[in-house]
Order: sequence, then structure tokens, then C-alpha cells
Amino acid sequence: MIEKISLNTLRFFYYVAKHGSVTFAAKKLFVTQSAVSKQIKNLEDTLGLSLFDRVNKKLVLTSDGETLFSCCQQVFAKLEDCLVDLKQQDNRKKQLVLSCEPTISMKWLIPRLAEFNTLNHGFEIVLLTGGGAVNFQEKSIDIALRRNDFEWGGDIFHDKIAEEYVVAVRNTRTEQTSTILLASSRPNLWQHIHKSRLVSSDILSYEHMVFEHFYLCIEGCLAGLGTAIVSIFMVEKELSHQFLELVQPPVVDGSSYHLLSYYPFHEDERKVVFKNWLKKEMQNSKENFMKSFSL
Repeated sequence: MIEKISLNTLRFFYYVAKHGSVTFAAKKLFVTQSAVSKQIKNLEDTLGLSLFDRVNKKLVLTSDGETLFSCCQQVFAKLEDCLVDLKQQDNRKKQLVLSCEPTISMKWLIPRLAEFNTLNHGFEIVLLTGGGAVNFQEKSIDIALRRNDFEWGGDIFHDKIAEEYVVAVRNTRTEQTSTILLASSRPNLWQHIHKSRLVSSDILSYEHMVFEHFYLCIEGCLAGLGTAIVSIFMVEKELSHQFLELVQPPVVDGSSYHLLSYYPFHEDERKVVFKNWLKKEMQNSKENFMKSFSL
């Protein structure tokens, strides 16, 4: 029986039954009234049932019509849900959601994302800022860029992107103070620098002023509050425009950036594409930094 009835015929019936009017159904379906009436007549003939009674110039469903209308409501509701899901899946394929630590997002990644989005890979990066542990499923995050300063768990897939380099910088236009600006988000950095003697002895004796993030350290340095210890990836613009100058050459701080994923990277070509691009960009950034300052 089902092969004799098209989905389109049932759609015509559904709209007539829903609104009790051939005229209204014809407008919704962008067809003529005669086309709707013909489809209803063909459906009744095929089923051998009367689906409507005409009462006071209105179409009223018969008991058989009520049964069929109930079935159609369930079928079309499920079809609508399915089509919405398919559309959402298509949209998700066009957007890769990346979680990234705030300062490197603002100072390094965002200036490069516009260029990435012009490479026509078929998807764009949607950026969320955040640090530490990543709740991939709850936040609908596809990948996350983090430093390896916390345990992300053995069930998380990860790939090393680049070593972290830090540098001491100061404002070129203000009187120098004996203050070092540090970020509380890097609690072990100063210990590492002090123990390894990575900066000069006079800097080691500076008083400490602590901010929450490197971004605030950079802003404090630009305001003349002191010398800042920050990542080389976060002061490219300030150094190239000579707003800041190097006090000490960059050193590896012992940590590195990793791209994290809840699922294997190879299962999603978009992740592989972005991961390779990110590695290349961070490598180029480091090499250009070293070359620019002859380090």
C-alpha cells in the first residue's frame, strides 16, 4: 500500500486536515485549489476510504481521516526534527570550535585567524577563551590550545605544537623602575627563572608586582610600571613597533603548547588541517622573532 502513496500526497492531506480548508492549504503549498482537491481525491480512491466530510461548507475529518492525520503528525514531526539535525550537523562541519587561553588568543591568535579563514578550507574557527581543564562535551568544544602546566587526563588526545619562550621586556619611553611584573597564571615561572638564573642578577633583585594574566603584565609594562616577564608570542606587535624593548633574550621556560581533542585528530580532517597550520604559524612566529632581534 505504502508504495502507492507519495509523501507529497500525504503532505497535501496534512495541510488540508490541519487547517480544514483546501484554499488555505493551496496557499501554504503554493499550488492551485484544484491541485489540492485532486490529490485528496486520489488519496481517498487509493485507500478506499472517505477522509473528509463537508459540514456547513467546512471540511471535517472522518474517524479514518483523524487516524491518518495523527499518523501524519508523528511522521512530519520526526521528519522536521531529522532535517533540523541534519542542518545543524552541516553547520557544525563549517565551524570548528577552539578554546584558547585568553592572552595568547588576544595577542597572537586573533590577528592570524582572519588569514586562516581566507584559506578556504571549508570551515571557520569559532574562538572561545578559557584556560585549564577543558569540558569538551558540555561546552561543545572541538579542540583546545593549552600549555602543559596541568594534567588533562589520559583519555584526552594531544599533540605538541610549540615550545614556550619567555622574555624580559620594558617600556622604551618611561623612566625605569626596579619592579618586575609577573603573572599569577604562571605561578612556577619565576621560580624556574630564579633557579636557572635565566635573567641578570639585578632583575632577580627587583620587587614583584603580580597581575592575573600576561595581558595585564604587558599593559602594566606599557604604562611604565616595570619590567615584564612574558611569552614571546604575546609581544610581537609591541616589540616590532618599538613600544617595548628587550631586556633579556628569550629562553625556553620548560613548558610547551599542546592542541587537545576529546577524539583522535585523524577522525576529523578539519582538526588535522588546523593543527598543521597552527604548528607552522607558531614555528614561523618564533623564527621571525629570533631573526628580527638577531638572537
